[in-house]
Amino acid sequence: MYTYQKYKYESPKAAQASGGTASVSTFEDQWWVGNIRLVDLSGSLLGAHIAHGALIVFWAGAITLLEVARFVPGIPLYEQGMILLPHLASLGWGVGPDGTVVDTYPYFVIGVLHLVSSAVVGAGGLYHTFRGPGDLKEGPARAPKFHYDWSDGNKLTFIFGHHLIFLGVGAFLFVLKATVFGGIFDATLGEVRTVSPTLNPFPLLGYIAGITDGGWTIQGMTSVSNLEDLVGGHILIGAIEILGGLWHIFSAPFGWVKSRVIFSGEAILSYSLVGLAWMGILSAFFVLNSDVAYPPQFYGAERSGGASVQIVLGFILLGGHIWHAYRARKEAAQSEG
Repeated sequence: MYTYQKYKYESPKAAQASGGTASVSTFEDQWWVGNIRLVDLSGSLLGAHIAHGALIVFWAGAITLLEVARFVPGIPLYEQGMILLPHLASLGWGVGPDGTVVDTYPYFVIGVLHLVSSAVVGAGGLYHTFRGPGDLKEGPARAPKFHYDWSDGNKLTFIFGHHLIFLGVGAFLFVLKATVFGGIFDATLGEVRTVSPTLNPFPLLGYIAGITDGGWTIQGMTSVSNLEDLVGGHILIGAIEILGGLWHIFSAPFGWVKSRVIFSGEAILSYSLVGLAWMGILSAFFVLNSDVAYPPQFYGAERSGGASVQIVLGFILLGGHIWHAYRARKEAAQSEG
């Protein structure tokens, strides 16, 4: 059995060595606290992190196969209540003229690949949970390089850099699908085509401030009106993420960053939550306003329901950010006092 003390998670061996002490009576002892029990064990927390990824991939694969099984030809996807097949159709898979779904076999393959991938990723999570070292510093090969202490800003920015690179690679995979591997669906033309992306960064950066060829618009980034700019934007953000990732891997936080940013497990969680909240809220406006990113052939002309879900989830995550940021600041103030 696994036991823990406040934030400390102990394996049976460690618990025996420490006398098998019981946990203290704080909220961290409750069943719902989840992975906060692993906050000081980099290897065990990595196992939970990977297992969460496996669950996400499994959900995507399972729901894709469920939607394939209940797909009815001749009826628009949005009228069938589909939530994942519209995304795959937007990427140009199985789509014929005017956005008609003519082949669901690619969706089936994608769903199965997700299920297989979830098993592989899940096995990694189980390994790090039950077989791997609780602390990565005790692991083999390069594992100790990714061990961290929450107060070590240098190591945290090193790990953050690797995350950014993976995000950048994901952006470029979308670019490759749009430009090389079959193209993506163009809502304006009603067909799948390859895209020659916009490479000039200035008009792409203008979208951030709502500046387009027609002047300023309150819709901001969601005002993108063509696939060339949409794909070009992914090239820009992918390059920024990869370069930013390399910067964080090979550099250390500046002094002013260390003096103003709280480095702790709870603080890092709060930063992650606010990033997710922002993406959820921003994506809601894309759902509402951008036919280029969300073709009405697959999502329908009325998309307020989907946008509302994104906004609600975004504000739930924002609430989590506020809660954990408050706790992080409180803990930092107590440490300084």
